Order: sequence, then C-alpha cells, then structure tokens
Amino acid sequence: MTRAPANLMAVRSLLLTHLNIDKDRTRDADLEPAEVGIVGDPNHRGGYHCGSDRVVANDYSVVESPRDRAGLTLDAAALDVGQFRVTSAGRTHDLRSFSVWCVGQCAANAPDTRDIREIIYSPDGRTVRRWDRLRRRSSGDDSHLWHTHFSFFRDAIKAGRDQTPLFRRYLTTIGLLEDDMALTEAQARQLADLHRMVNKLLKASLVPGPEGQPDNAATWWLRSIADRDDPLLRKYFPDWPAMAGPGLAQLGAQLAALQTVLSQFAGRDFTDEPAIVEGVLASLTPEKIAEAIPPTMAQQVAEELARRLAA
Repeated sequence: MTRAPANLMAVRSLLLTHLNIDKDRTRDADLEPAEVGIVGDPNHRGGYHCGSDRVVANDYSVVESPRDRAGLTLDAAALDVGQFRVTSAGRTHDLRSFSVWCVGQCAANAPDTRDIREIIYSPDGRTVRRWDRLRRRSSGDDSHLWHTHFSFFRDAIKAGRDQTPLFRRYLTTIGLLEDDMALTEAQARQLADLHRMVNKLLKASLVPGPEGQPDNAATWWLRSIADRDDPLLRKYFPDWPAMAGPGLAQLGAQLAALQTVLSQFAGRDFTDEPAIVEGVLASLTPEKIAEAIPPTMAQQVAEELARRLAA
C-alpha cells in the first residue's frame, strides 16, 4: 500500500515543530497535524499522493517526466500544507506568504528546490495558481484556496534525498529558526577564497557597466546577487560592501552564484594597463614630463621627437 517516505515525514515534522505553536490544543492560527498530509485517503487514485499501487493509466505523476518514471515506488511524493498564521520579528506570516515565497524560490531555480515538480497554491485566498517546473499545467481545484500542494519528483523520493533545506530556509528567513548551518572547514576556506576573489573583481576595470552606472559589468553583476542585509553575508562577512539587489537566502546559492561569475573571469589579467597609462599621462604637464626625464636620456628623447615631427 502507498506509504509516507521518511524524507517527506521529516519535512512534515519540521513544519509542525515550528508552525504548530500551541501543541496542547487545536487553534485556527496553528498548523495542525491533520493539515499536513502526504498519503492520499483510501479512495484517492492517481497523482503524487499515490504510490505505485494507486497510480492510474497515463498518470501525469508518472508519464510526464523520466524522473517520475524512474522513481515510481510505493512511496507517495507529495505534501499538503494547511493554513497557519505566525508572528515573528514584528511581521505576520501565513500560508499565502509562505506559498508565494516557495514559488519564488522555485522560479529562481534555487538549488534546494530542484526536486520540486509543482506547487499548487493561492496567493490571495481567491484564485488558485500552479507553478509547474515542466510547464504543463497552470491551475488547480478550489481546495487549494486553503491548502498548498507540493509535488516532488519521484526519483528524489526514491533516493531518500533530504527535502527539508527549502523549508528550513523559510523558517530561518522569517526568524522562527536559528541559522544552524555550521560551515565545514572546507566550506569556510572556500567562502574566504571567494570573498577575496570577489573583492578583486569589485576593484577591477573589466568593461563599462550599464549606462548611467559607474561600476564595471562584473561589479554590477555581483551587486545584483549580493545584499548586505542578507543574514549569511552579514554573519560571515560583516565588512561586505553595501550593495543593491535581491539578497541570497542560503549559502549554497551564494557559493554557486559567485563560482559562476568567478569561472567566467578565471585566468584573466585584471590589470588594465592602457587605462593606467592614460591616467598617468593625463596628470602630467609638459614641464613635469621634462623634469622626469634623466639628463642622460634628454638628448635621445629630443632626437626621437624631432624624427617623429619630421615624419
């Protein structure tokens, strides 16, 4: 019979631990155990809430992706999350804001979302929308006005891959969970190396930036992915320069983004010699140039200038 896999049970446990605030009684504001489901009820047939014993002919949760075909087992591959409302750091968060945040992370292809096939949700409690990684569908039934559905590619469930990072990151972002991602020694070294390389890029004069922007293109690109207000940047690099643009919400995404730009400039000489020469010459008057020429070279310079003028 269809079973709830351990990796989705871990997500369920994580959400209930932090969003079911009063565990001794049922409250509308809390996410209750009955509101977080994995396996469909006994009459449920077809879809990601079903394992191999309940799928139907041409089941979309199997036939539309090789990842699903290869991963079909008795395990369900879906999670439903019901309504909740919590206040943290002076802001209120609920199912709608949670759903919109998760969809935004999926749309941005954050590394910890790549096992999610679809999210069916309501951004406002009136309309139902569907984010589909395969771009096959865009709607859902009205039950998703009060719960959000997550489908996971079946091969990720079969492999037992941890699905908690996205949800842990959400809880950290809204302040309900401390950032407990301890850096390994290797990660710390890698991050420090990247930080030094980024500073080098920020000081480089590679190519002109967008019109009206004083920075070069590398600086502009980096400033689009980094933000001083990002908690990880602030935690590990308090001297990180103030930058404009969306923050990176997790270490993995930060490393991946920085590695991408660094790989593009690997091996390049960041010294712009022509610009340096031009800048030096612009600051010199004829008198200063004459003063700078050693007496032993003055005659040679005069002869060379005369030859060029004659030509």
